[in-house]
Amino acid sequence: MSSPDNSRGPGEITLPVIHDAANEASGRGQTAYVRLSASRLVALLIATLAAALGIAVGNFDFSGLIVLFAFVLAALAELALIRFQPERDWYAGRAVAESTKTLAWRFAVQGEPFGPTLTEQEAEALLRTRVSEVLLRGKDQINVGPGDAVLTDSMLDLRRSPFSERRDAYLEQRTEEQRAWYWSNARKNEVRATAWRYALLLGELLAIVAAALSLGRDEPFDFAGIVAAFVAGGAAWLAIKQHSQLTSAYRVAAGELAIQADVLRGVSAEDWPQAVADAEEAISREHTMWLATRGEEPLPPPRIGRA
Repeated sequence: MSSPDNSRGPGEITLPVIHDAANEASGRGQTAYVRLSASRLVALLIATLAAALGIAVGNFDFSGLIVLFAFVLAALAELALIRFQPERDWYAGRAVAESTKTLAWRFAVQGEPFGPTLTEQEAEALLRTRVSEVLLRGKDQINVGPGDAVLTDSMLDLRRSPFSERRDAYLEQRTEEQRAWYWSNARKNEVRATAWRYALLLGELLAIVAAALSLGRDEPFDFAGIVAAFVAGGAAWLAIKQHSQLTSAYRVAAGELAIQADVLRGVSAEDWPQAVADAEEAISREHTMWLATRGEEPLPPPRIGRA
């Protein structure tokens, strides 16, 4: 095991390497999925624009060449999405990262199923078993490098600390930090969802005006069709990003964590293990909803018990 990280603040823990590797794999998968999806949409919009404008250089139909290349690009992006399935890395990586993180915190602060009734050796063995079960979900997508794969010194240090220190660390470094993240990202996604909705509304109004102006006229190109294609592309992009769904999920999670934080501040040492488990359930519900919107099955929650 590596030496303790002296740069940590009071109550902070260093998460195991499996969490970091899964988080990196998830980020790479998300980036690849979003970029390929965006490339496909942009290529289709370029094809629509070129076909509508009818660009010609002399007797050569230049727009036809643009349409051909745009459709080839869209097909290649679609083929890459089918072949590599980066969304699988995204979903599996996040599932493993979130599950490993909750197990690490449960262990470090003596939350269920790693309560004070277990000896340190029993808790360590149970943690390794649970993390091994979690890793089965995405072990072929996750490259675990050197370091403390399951258990870090800081997790052990916090577990051995008095109840008041464990409680304060969990409230500040886990519950409140997670709640602030949900609150901040709920606001960001609300702003983006609103901006996209107004942009789509503006495009639809422009399409109406263009269609009205072109009635009975022989226009050189279909401006209304172009605008409609951009609106359709914007709607598809909005469906990919799911800003509205994320706003609702993050708000619910932030509200639940606010309630759990009040409970945790006044809980007794005897009731602490279950209170931590309840707080972690509030966090895991957001992740479960996130996976459900993408047709994925979440990882099973940590079982209460030794085996």
